[in-house]
Amino acid sequence: MPEGSWGPQERLVVIGNGMAGMRAVEELLARAPDRYAVTVFGAEPQVNYNRIMLSPVLAGEKRFDEIVINDRAWYDANGIDLRAGLRVTAIDREAREVVGADGSRCRYDRLLLATGSDPIVIPVPGHTLPGVITFRDIADVEAMLAAAREGRTRAVVIGGGLLGLEAANGLRANGMEVTVLHLMPVLMERQLDAAAAYLLRRELEGRGITVLTEADTAAIEGAERVEAVRLKDGRTIPADLVVMAVGIRPATALARAAGLAVERGIVVDDRMVTADPCILAVGECVQHQGKTYGLVAPLWDMARVCADQLAGTADSTYRGTALSTKLKVTGIDMFSAGDFQGGEGCEDIVFRDAARGIYKRLVLKDDRIAGAVLYGDTADGAWFFQLLREGQDIAAMRDGLIFGRALAAGGAAPDPKQAVAALPPEAEICGCNGVCKGTIVQAITTKGLASLDQVRAHTKASSSCGSCTGLVDSLLAVTLGDSYAGGPAVKAVCGCTDYGHDEVRRLILARELRSIPAVMQDLGWRTPNGCAKCRPALNYYLICAWPGEYRDDQQSRFINERAHANIQKDGTYSVVPRMWGGVTSAKELRAIADVVDRYQIPSVKVTGGQRIDLLGVKKEQLPEVWRDLNAAGMVSGHAYGKALRTVKTCVGSEWCRFGTQDSTAMGIALERMSWGSWTPHKFKMAVSGCPRNCAEATIKDFGVIAVDSGWELHVGGNGGIKLRGTDFLCKVETEAEVLEYCGAFMQLHREESHYLERTAPWIERVGLDHVKRRVVEDAESRKRLHARFLHSQQFAQTDPWAERAAGAEAHEFRSLAEVG
Repeated sequence: MPEGSWGPQERLVVIGNGMAGMRAVEELLARAPDRYAVTVFGAEPQVNYNRIMLSPVLAGEKRFDEIVINDRAWYDANGIDLRAGLRVTAIDREAREVVGADGSRCRYDRLLLATGSDPIVIPVPGHTLPGVITFRDIADVEAMLAAAREGRTRAVVIGGGLLGLEAANGLRANGMEVTVLHLMPVLMERQLDAAAAYLLRRELEGRGITVLTEADTAAIEGAERVEAVRLKDGRTIPADLVVMAVGIRPATALARAAGLAVERGIVVDDRMVTADPCILAVGECVQHQGKTYGLVAPLWDMARVCADQLAGTADSTYRGTALSTKLKVTGIDMFSAGDFQGGEGCEDIVFRDAARGIYKRLVLKDDRIAGAVLYGDTADGAWFFQLLREGQDIAAMRDGLIFGRALAAGGAAPDPKQAVAALPPEAEICGCNGVCKGTIVQAITTKGLASLDQVRAHTKASSSCGSCTGLVDSLLAVTLGDSYAGGPAVKAVCGCTDYGHDEVRRLILARELRSIPAVMQDLGWRTPNGCAKCRPALNYYLICAWPGEYRDDQQSRFINERAHANIQKDGTYSVVPRMWGGVTSAKELRAIADVVDRYQIPSVKVTGGQRIDLLGVKKEQLPEVWRDLNAAGMVSGHAYGKALRTVKTCVGSEWCRFGTQDSTAMGIALERMSWGSWTPHKFKMAVSGCPRNCAEATIKDFGVIAVDSGWELHVGGNGGIKLRGTDFLCKVETEAEVLEYCGAFMQLHREESHYLERTAPWIERVGLDHVKRRVVEDAESRKRLHARFLHSQQFAQTDPWAERAAGAEAHEFRSLAEVG
């Protein structure tokens, strides 16, 4: 808008087109829409977007246009002159003008500084090398995605805070091998206690991310671009990309040069006014009463006060923000508030459910909540924070406090609807966008909202990270009662499509789609070639749908599956030959020993699955190692694959005086039937020869326990990060039945699970009764599933080691007998 057309309006200039500045403008427009002619300078060329959601864009879960807060049409509709991509270089306070990088000058009556913060870059040697980037804006995300597309496979993330871990997860989702370096002993030490941080680390490591704590960076090495990161203890981690995510500092250079009071941040009073009464400041660049803030909740509080001051409609003040942190880190819900580390005079109430990956800790002092940490289940976070902020005496509800509002009050079981109904109107529901319960309820009742999408459109609640979706859904249900027919929408496979996993699988069969391009074309994929999240999923779904017809796309697999070996942190690989049921022979052991000597393999280890792992094999040695092991009749153990891994056994009745059945023979039969099968996630089995369960069958995906009268079958166990004991499926009498039930169960899991969904979460999602109906109660269904499994195995049981060692470029389907 030309300056001469503003008329009698005052001129408001905003420096910074980010979340804080634009929230202040939104609040101002709601109070006094015609008072100011507004000009906004943004250093980035884009419109206002949600920085919190950069991580899902990196991971391929969202597109950039999905994280835009205010599009260009919004600026135009509100008469805002947006100067995107133009940095302000100076403030002339005497003339009341700001100077753009292009030399232009813009007058103001009131000026709002929303310059945000700058990422910290550790000034170690090599920090300016190409390939060293930060994680702060969409340009950084595009640089990371470009590195992945260019085939750079090794990333090092320096910093184990929120941004660093989100960057690591996103890079891993793009197929890169990722190492996180964190200076402190535990991850996210500002938000999590040691126990919660431990659970998070195990989760990340289970996803293939290497985490090194107490790792102090000495230098970034490389000739023309980054090649490695060297630590002060001498360790060197190879790297094609280094992401600095060690923190932020308020962006104050502009304010300092203009002569405003600046300490750690731009100093403001309780009305968000700087040392110049014409200039206000908001957001991460601000220092208020000695504090700076890097979370969004204080930014929203500041924005409201700024709007009141600019509009002149109220004389509100900012008194600081009692902080709570509700996060979704790599898909895991977390919450912390107050002094959660505790100390003298404090006591803890702790709840841990390892099977469900849930940890809760309340720190109490003088019968009041002083701090809280929630991991995996944050439903009661808002209530705990309310008790903490109000300083409420919790002595009367102490016995049930850790279990949430309902049980603390003597209820029979927690009810999400009751919990959200009891929250006060000012309780924050959506931390990403600063939306309280009262705002949502008012929007539902006055605007006639009836769905989550409508609430998101009108209030922005649940439109960002999605961790509050359940709360918003409960608010809809409470407010609308029986008339509410909605619920959370189906989660899309990735940002390339709106289809969920189940619908994609159904349409592949219904429309007879037999290739990845055919799926993307027919289902209207937004990204022509997909992303690192959807391509592996589609590749698996097509393998499962069209065995023998669809040709496996190696480029849609992660590095371990492409290389048919597990890459290690030093760039070498581990090779694990298959040992049927954990049984080996002198011939096989001699072959392994010869290979170790011949190729000078530095480390040999017995695995937890009763096999031998050869560690430190160079990539160029892999075909020769495979060839020599093949010569002894050994095939790949698929230790790298989303496939059958191992069948663990005890010696059973053949040797053990307690054994009731031949568990070793049973395990070998199961492994020979099912090896080579591609599954949604890794699949593990075990057979124990008696109820003493020495093979630990009750923490496997499929477990078999011998009893005097036959075999007990157990399903859905997981011995990994989220420990889960198996569910009892049924009891059978014969070995043939064990094989049939196993094949049927595996095929049901293969046909119904989402990619990367193990049997434990799948069973929790569909219910054990569903599995029993298909596998146990309906004999015809079981036989059909087993037949489909055996059919697919005709094409699955080929040894990739033998093919690669022979120089085969394509998969040649061969039977078990042909590969020994």
